[in-house]
Amino acid sequence: MTLKASLLDSDRRDGVVDDLVELVDQEVGDKGGVSGAVVKTGYAAVKKIKPGIIRSAIDSMLDEFVDALEPFWAEFQAQSAGDFGAFLAARPEQASEALLAVTDRRAERTSREAVKSVYSKLRSNAQQNVIEALPRLGRVIESRATAA
Repeated sequence: MTLKASLLDSDRRDGVVDDLVELVDQEVGDKGGVSGAVVKTGYAAVKKIKPGIIRSAIDSMLDEFVDALEPFWAEFQAQSAGDFGAFLAARPEQASEALLAVTDRRAERTSREAVKSVYSKLRSNAQQNVIEALPRLGRVIESRATAA
């Protein structure tokens, strides 16, 4: 079964979005050090600009994220071994760039200057942050995709 069929169905979408919002909150909360403080500050600023923006952003980009992950999912299913989080983590550059291409396109198109500003400040470290999130992201995707 494709990710699109298992994650984007109207009966499942809200649960997928909820899980991804929780994942983002956990990833941000787990950040430490100076760079972690920058991420946490930026994340809090974005949430303050518009409450609910994280959920809305994930929901609005979910179709594109699923499209970006679909080739990885197909390859993972063909291998039938391990978990999807480990699979993505073994391909950090490719998986992170596929996902960041989605957010980069969205950031370029947004009319919200404050969001653009915060995103541009966070983008330099975004790939490392996404790479760190790949195991958790893969587990969430796999859990939702196989529960369908």
